[in-house]
Amino acid sequence: MTAAGSPADYLARPLGGFLDDVAAPAPTPGGGAVSALVVGLAAGLAAMAAGFSPDLADAESLVTDAEALRARVTSLATADAGAYTEVLAALARPKDAPGRQDALRSALSDASDVPLEVAEVGAAVVRLAERLEGEGNRNLRGDAATARLLAAAAVRSAATLVELNLGNAGDPRVVRARALVEEVRAR
Repeated sequence: MTAAGSPADYLARPLGGFLDDVAAPAPTPGGGAVSALVVGLAAGLAAMAAGFSPDLADAESLVTDAEALRARVTSLATADAGAYTEVLAALARPKDAPGRQDALRSALSDASDVPLEVAEVGAAVVRLAERLEGEGNRNLRGDAATARLLAAAAVRSAATLVELNLGNAGDPRVVRARALVEEVRAR
């Protein structure tokens, strides 16, 4: 968080500074932001592996897809911190304040959308990386495997955040998050 209390642009931070932010006794960045950036790293590895796989007829398209996924998900790190800031604002209201529970429920619901999107993007990265692992440049299969494994782990963590925020197994977002976990688990 910045000194003013608004979410920082984590991509503008040096890596060491971001790691310090994660370890600091502050509410953000937390699991959602970290999950988003892990998917971003995985997408970057997939882009690299695709770029070094000229024997694939659609290598350029795979690079473009991986870069688009990376751009989409990395912006979600800051969005997650912003959404969680709203949860904290609702929690800061007096416990007996009228509307507190509704405000908290609404903030948690809104805060579930970001990790669900992270899980969606992560699953797409898993699919792309899996293909590169099997068909891409043999010398970069370890990078493609790392991309697949990192993205799959981030899907699981983001899906867990969706479930924790909503607490309602019947919510379609929880159902979708669980389906994404099962999809990546099967790969």
